[in-house]
Amino acid sequence: MQNAGIAALGLNWRYLAFDVHPERLGIALAGAKAARFLGINLTVPHKLLAMDLVDKLDESAKIWGAVNTVRFEGQNEQGQWRPLGQFSEPPEQVRSHGFNTDAEAITQALEEDLNVQLAGARILLLGAGGAGRTAALKLASRNAAELFLVNRTESKAQALAKEISKRYPEVKVTVGYPSDRVELVLNATSLGLKPADALPLDETKFSISRSKTVYDMIYRPAETPMLKIAKASGCRVANGVGMLLYQGAKALELWTGQSAPLTVMRRALDKHLS
Repeated sequence: MQNAGIAALGLNWRYLAFDVHPERLGIALAGAKAARFLGINLTVPHKLLAMDLVDKLDESAKIWGAVNTVRFEGQNEQGQWRPLGQFSEPPEQVRSHGFNTDAEAITQALEEDLNVQLAGARILLLGAGGAGRTAALKLASRNAAELFLVNRTESKAQALAKEISKRYPEVKVTVGYPSDRVELVLNATSLGLKPADALPLDETKFSISRSKTVYDMIYRPAETPMLKIAKASGCRVANGVGMLLYQGAKALELWTGQSAPLTVMRRALDKHLS
């Protein structure tokens, strides 16, 4: 996806994958800065760890409490910090700048892929970990009427509920399943990645048919067991491809300063996943 976007923009760049142990993340980021990398994407469990390892945090990272995109920046002769991709020669002074592009991607995917009106919506959120926490806070910021939080470890859901109530007191938050219908069920857990996985929700406590729409952040497989059941129940459904696309496109824009070629990136993503 990223290499297709980079090629479409005519840039002599390359996007590569590196397997980094969490204990070595600080060393990896320092090495990338020293080697004058242009930027980095981070996945779990690095998103939370990077909060304390980058030189500067963007407001998006501060608000949502996680870094999934790092942009390396250089200081020009006027003392201004600019993306390294804008320099013909690597500058002497370089810093790492952490951003979060996940939160905006979640809401963009829900609105564009499922046509969900988030303001005033009642939403069942499955999972209160990194992705679930970001999703819950972002949905609360978009004036969801009520959030129902379900997590394997209830104490984590309780802690998230308290955080939401403190930051967004107008949003009603309940730990546990709703007793009636909701506009959206959102899976932010890893359940569904493997064929033998259990459903991420307990159908004895909540039937998927009581939701208008169902979104699963998992994008491989394209149709998880939960989405299959939801589709058979008449729900509008979507997987996590849209979220993956939009967070990646925003990262590319942060690195390049140019609009991301979404159509090209989506085509490359669909081809790879299929």
